[in-house]
Parts: sequence; C-alpha cells; structure tokens
Amino acid sequence: MALTQADILRALELVKLPASGQSLAASGRVNNILIDGGKVIFAIGIDATEADAMEPVRRQAESAVSGLPGVTQVLVGLTADKAPSSAAAQARSQAHRPAPGPGGPPPKAAGVPGVKQIIAVASGKGGVGKSTTTANLAVALSVLGLKVGVLDADIYGPSVPKIFGITGKPKLISGRTLAPMEAYGLKIMSIGFLIDEETPMIWRGPMVISAITQMLREVAWGELDVLVVDMPPGTGDAQLTMAQQTPLAGAVIVSTPQDLALLDARRGVAMFRKVEVPILGVVENMSYFICPECGHRSDIFAHGGARHEAERLGVPFLGEVPLAMSIRETSDGGRPIVASDPDSAHAKAYLAIARQVQAGLSGAVRAAPRIVIE
Repeated sequence: MALTQADILRALELVKLPASGQSLAASGRVNNILIDGGKVIFAIGIDATEADAMEPVRRQAESAVSGLPGVTQVLVGLTADKAPSSAAAQARSQAHRPAPGPGGPPPKAAGVPGVKQIIAVASGKGGVGKSTTTANLAVALSVLGLKVGVLDADIYGPSVPKIFGITGKPKLISGRTLAPMEAYGLKIMSIGFLIDEETPMIWRGPMVISAITQMLREVAWGELDVLVVDMPPGTGDAQLTMAQQTPLAGAVIVSTPQDLALLDARRGVAMFRKVEVPILGVVENMSYFICPECGHRSDIFAHGGARHEAERLGVPFLGEVPLAMSIRETSDGGRPIVASDPDSAHAKAYLAIARQVQAGLSGAVRAAPRIVIE
C-alpha cells in the first residue's frame, strides 16, 4: 500500500513539542509533505527564535517517519517564516561578531570532511547555461587530475541528473548519510535523485536552505580536491547560506554577452564580493554561433560583453564558449562534451577554463566570513 500524508501525520502524533507537550501532528506546524515512492520530505514551521529548541523535535520526527513501512529516506527541514524579535536578533548578531581587539580571528565556517576546496558556479539569472558549464568544468577539472564532486544546489530546477545521464536513487549508507551517485569519475548529488523529475518543488527559502545543507554535509563525498556547486540563479538565500556556512574558495560567474544578462552577472559579482568570496572569473557562454552548414559566424547575443565586464570589474575573464548544437545535444543526452568529444574545440574551451580555475584555486583555501545582519 502506498504511503499517504495521513500515514505521515499518524507517525508524527508520537512526537511531542517540548513546551506544550502537544503532538507535532496536531500542532499545525507540519507542511509541504512530499512523498515520492519511499522518499518523504516535509517541513516543520517554527519561529526563528526556536531553531535550537526544535532541532531535537526535527530529529524525532525524522526517526518516527523513518520507521513507517516502505519508507527508505526522510528529509525534514525547519522553516522560519516569522522574524525573530529585535532583542533576539541583536543578541545573535552580537554573538556572531568576531572577538574584539586586535588580531582576533573571525569565526570560521565549518568545512566538509575530506573536501579540500569548494567553488560555486553562479549566474545572476537563469537560462545562461550555468549547469552545462558546471558539468563540463567539473569533468575538465577531473581530466586535469583532480578528484572532483558536483553538488546540484538548484533545488527548484535540478538539471545535473539529466546532464550526466544518471538515473536511480542514492543509497543510504548509515544513519542520515547518503552515498553520492557517480558518473565520468565524478561524485554527484542532486535533489533530482530524491524526487520524481516532474514533481514541483514548492518550498519556502528555509526549506531550500535545509535541503542544500543536508546534501552538502550528509553525503559521503570521500576525499575530493574540489567540490563544484551548481548554484540556483540569482543572489538570494541559497548563495548567502553557502557563503555563510561553507568555506568557499571562490566563485565562477556565467553570463551570456548581452546587456540584460550582464546586469545580472554584475549583481552576482557584487554579492560574492560583499561576503568576501573570491571571484575566480567570468565565463561568456553562448558567445557566438557558427553555422554548421556554411561556417558563417553570427553573434546572436552580441559578443565580448562578458570580457569587457570582467575587465571593468577587475576580475579574471576565463574564456568564451560558443552556442553550439553539439554542446546542446551532448548535454541533453547525458554526455558532457568534455567527456564525449574531448578533442573538439568546444571541449578544449572548457579545458582552458578549467586550467585557469585550477590556477586561481592555488592557495585559495580560506574560511568564509559569518554574515551579520543588523
């Protein structure tokens, strides 16, 4: 018999809230229940000031649902829709400040065990080829001899499973730890492995953050030289959370050449600079198009805009990648072009970008700052 939301709520009747003793199911806090085969995902609504007190409740809820017949994986997040009181916010702000006095080091964000460096591939807007760039950059870094992982942090639109041609579900190793999927010598994790590809992710920001954090820290990545994170488009919660909770070694910004895309790429650069994450460089994707029939070149989205923007902002320009049918075909087919056609001009363009990223990562291990909002 298939799992239902009623089954989930019955299991949660056994979980009691610490202050009132009321059952979690009866409290009205459980929302966004998603059931995909044996995978169960839901959120527990809290006030932002309750985060620490409600963490044991989250674990109990996860355990209760895990015990249901047919359940193979449970993901539970705490979502805070209500802002904390000004007094509580000020107290936490003071607690997160670096120790006063000369030479006091800022608090360090915890790294991921076994992962030497983490980089974010980001864009200010969608549709610029960020996920394709992520996949081919990761394969190219592997070709250069690095041990590489890929984290698909685009919760609303996960593309990595399709680009790498991966189907199936990750295995639960022990407790809450998942084994990453593997392809082309890479270790890969995406929310797309845990849900049906047609299931819409109708989640609030805190639930998205919880999912990204769990995929980052509750996956057996093993020993990696670099973890490449495919960020969701924009400059919102996901990017700020990665910068706050993860020691990012740098960010790669992907843009197309036209002015509208460059405006958003500029915001991406500014956001990472604000949280003191180094900009490894800018990639101009869909830089130009060469007709496969006649060889004529067309600058469909203009040309050179990302290079000029990188120069204006004082960040490295990593290179141009053309708008090419072969890149589209190999991405749709689950065969990144760097792996499927390594001698092509397009694969060599990604390899050249990867060499610059590798050079930029030299000596770039750093602790991310704590973000203080006043």
